[in-house]
Order: sequence, then structure tokens, then C-alpha cells
Amino acid sequence: MNKVILLDKTGGLSSQQAVSLVKRRLGIKKAGHTGTLDPLATGLLIVCTGEATKACRFLTDLPKKYEATIKFGERTDTFDACGTVTATGSASVEPNALEEVLARFLGKTRQLPPMYSALKMAGRPLYELARQGIEVAREEREVEISELQLLGYEPPCARLLVACSKGTYIRTLADDIGTNLGTFAHVTSLRRTAIGRFDEKDSVRPEELGPEGPGLKASAFLEIDEALGFLEEVTIEGQELKRIQNGAPFRARIPLSGSIRIKEPNGKLLGIGEAFRGLVKIERLLHL
Repeated sequence: MNKVILLDKTGGLSSQQAVSLVKRRLGIKKAGHTGTLDPLATGLLIVCTGEATKACRFLTDLPKKYEATIKFGERTDTFDACGTVTATGSASVEPNALEEVLARFLGKTRQLPPMYSALKMAGRPLYELARQGIEVAREEREVEISELQLLGYEPPCARLLVACSKGTYIRTLADDIGTNLGTFAHVTSLRRTAIGRFDEKDSVRPEELGPEGPGLKASAFLEIDEALGFLEEVTIEGQELKRIQNGAPFRARIPLSGSIRIKEPNGKLLGIGEAFRGLVKIERLLHL
């Protein structure tokens, strides 16, 4: 199976546990995901199987969309409901003040990654250090929030819609919102509803997976070419075809830049390349 699967991850599973579950239920040996979801979180997780794992990194940069519930009045060490409460404050905020604070986070902003994250320091995930009570210096990263909408507010909880760039921590956003309101806040529920053009409505739940899975919900099982449809493509033949099979770069007939799909004249996807001013370097060859 060389598919890109749109999985609806259930709460309580780490992303890697979800991938392992996919492998067991489909009876496959090779699979990987394109972007971590917290164990607390549910929703869309893109899982690549077989040769499709070569496409993983080309799917990681896509923007994300979430629906989150945050609770005011408490900060936890993990910034979500899985952690231990470390500070308390006012559990009620003024709706107008909340709307005003949300507007401050629109556009490009900087975030400090939380200690309880999968980011690595000297080869070790930060969450491993955090569990030992060790805190290390982290660098702020630029992220972009294109939409931050208040869906509902019933003190002490607010429901938010967040559309953002890759690498945005909704838990950190919740903590920052609480700080800006003069109190504390943490995430109590989180669901990823979209990744790029992929939507939760087309996903499949883990319990629906099995050998007959693609027939049950075809929309959740994508061919590699379809999943990478947002990338430009170039068709090659003749001597160029021989060059690519040997992993050599080639020059496209039209100027291209960035990641591209490389195809045969019959439409078969051969691989993925990186183009700069028309010169294409092979990044991944696919054996389909």
C-alpha cells in the first residue's frame, strides 16, 4: 500500500501511536506522519504508507486549522488539561477584552515552543527533559495566524477557531492569551479540522481501518500524486528520463522553482524534485 491516509486521530493517542495502529490494522510495515498532534488532540493526521513516506516532508509545511477550547483561570505545566495546575487567576474575562486580545495575535508573531513538545535538544525530545523537571533555553520562532475567531464564550471557557502556519503551538497561544488578559489559560480540548486543502470530513477513524479500508471510505485514501497535487509538475522523456533514473539533475523546459512533481509522458509519477531557475535536483525517486 503506497497511500496517503487522512486519519481522524482519537484522543489519548500520540501521533506515533496512531501511526503504529494504522500499520497494525492495515498489515503494513512502513508508515509515517506529516505533523505531530498532541495526545489530547483529535482530528486530522496525515499518515503516509509505503512509498508515500517519501512524500512526508513535502506535506509538513501546509497551513493548519483548529478548533480549540481554552479554560481561563488556570495555567498548567503542559499548557493543556493533561498537565498539573501551576498557577491560578481570574476565571472570568470580559468578552470585549477577549476579542481585543485575539486580534493582537493575527498576522506574524513570535512563539516560544513549550517544554512539553516533541522538539529535540541534543537529540532528546524536550518533553523528556520536562518530565525530569529540567527546563532549557529555547529560541522563539516566527509563526503566522491568519484567522483567530471566537466561536463561543461561557465562563470560564472560550471556543476558538484558529488558522495558522506550521509549527504554531495552540497550547502556547492559549497561555499567551491568558497572560495578555491578566490571568492564566490552558487548552482543554483541541481538534485539527484541516491541513492545507485536506479536510476532516474526508478522514477515516482508526477503528474503520482494515484490509477493506479504501473501499469503505475512498476519500481518506489518496494516491501520492493526488496528495501532492498542490505542487507544480513537469513531464520528462527521452534522455532526461534516463538521467532521472540515475538520480542526476536535469533542466526543465520551463522555469520552475520550489518542490515539483516529476512525471512520465503517460502521467505516471516518477519522483519529487527541487527546482531552482529551471534546474531540477532529484529529491525522491518513487518505485510505484
